[in-house]
Amino acid sequence: MVRKVLQKIEETIGRISDLGLVLSGILILIMAILSTYGVARRYLLNRPEPYSYELSTILLVACVVFSVAGLQRHMRHLRVDFISNRFSNYTQNILLRIITPILALFYAVIVTWKSWENTIYSMSIWERSQSSWQEPLFPAKLTVPIGMALLCLVLMIQFWHGVTQLLKKAQKD
Repeated sequence: MVRKVLQKIEETIGRISDLGLVLSGILILIMAILSTYGVARRYLLNRPEPYSYELSTILLVACVVFSVAGLQRHMRHLRVDFISNRFSNYTQNILLRIITPILALFYAVIVTWKSWENTIYSMSIWERSQSSWQEPLFPAKLTVPIGMALLCLVLMIQFWHGVTQLLKKAQKD
């Protein structure tokens, strides 16, 4: 029973992180359209507008934080292969499936915690940007703790799988 519940939770987190990847792709497309629009206004119509650049900057942050969990889940992140390949397969599994998620989780928890505090503060003072548009900043800041919290969940699942694989291998030996 508990195993089925954990499997459902893992599947749900997987779907959400994959949705983050799709959302990031859509945001990249929107940023490309906004940049093209901004360049066209500046050079073709000789009427620059500041909003496309500002929106692209906001969307870039969201794009990065929403994609990180999905990339980690699919093991498509950057890693130092030329160092890890020097170890045995057993050591590589411990390094990449146990130690790396623990270290990354330590970092991701701190970023989630501090970015959440920053978002709450931004919302409480109704912080606005310094641009002529003066849009509220808390929606953009809210993307960071959401994306990093999802990364924390993915890292916990990877750590759990690493430990269970290591224990199964130890029982076989």
